Amino acid sequence: MTAIELNKQMHLEYLTGLKGFISFARDPGETDSVFDMAEGFRHTETYQLSMEYLKSQPEIQPIVKERYIAPTPDMEALLKLPEESLGYRYASYMKGSNFDPEFYRKIQVQDDNTYISLRLRQTHDIWHQITGFGTDPAGEVGLQGFYLAQTHTPTSVAIMAGVILNTLLKSADDLTDVMSIIGKGYSMGLKAKPFLAQKWEENWEKPLAEWRAEMNVEPITKSA
Repeated sequence: MTAIELNKQMHLEYLTGLKGFISFARDPGETDSVFDMAEGFRHTETYQLSMEYLKSQPEIQPIVKERYIAPTPDMEALLKLPEESLGYRYASYMKGSNFDPEFYRKIQVQDDNTYISLRLRQTHDIWHQITGFGTDPAGEVGLQGFYLAQTHTPTSVAIMAGVILNTLLKSADDLTDVMSIIGKGYSMGLKAKPFLAQKWEENWEKPLAEWRAEMNVEPITKSA
């Protein structure tokens, strides 16, 4: 790719990201807008710095080197696990909410950075289960606070900014609650062990409570 072609691609990515942010600020439930924002950051310095931060952590380096990607979860098999297990809790929630475990926009793994981005997307709903954050707007923005502490990714900042802007425009009285849950997520993320380093899918049978204890996580709620 020539310099001119790269500049053109980056310009298009920035426009896609800006369009995604505007769309997301209007409707935080618009999932495609999140992926558009992520695309917009792909060639930015902040994105590159976040990737370098993640790759500098000794706990994360082995999984990045291996580029571990788990197969699509077998929901019916997971539902046969003990009810206290991560696998059962994950599958029960996904099936009950009619969520697709492969909802995320796919990324072709070409290097360490694209691997990290794909792995973060693949495990997003597992992070919900471990932290206890729900998938409602409040839970999602709380989880983004956790993401920011753990990953330093600019997409998390954009998501939180979009939710804050939407709250100011539509329900300003809720702003204190939004800021509070972001703070709780960030604090939880600072205390927890690196989530990106984990091969959750190889230990579906492990009790959720045990996972949380090992990861130094006190869930935001009693339910996951």
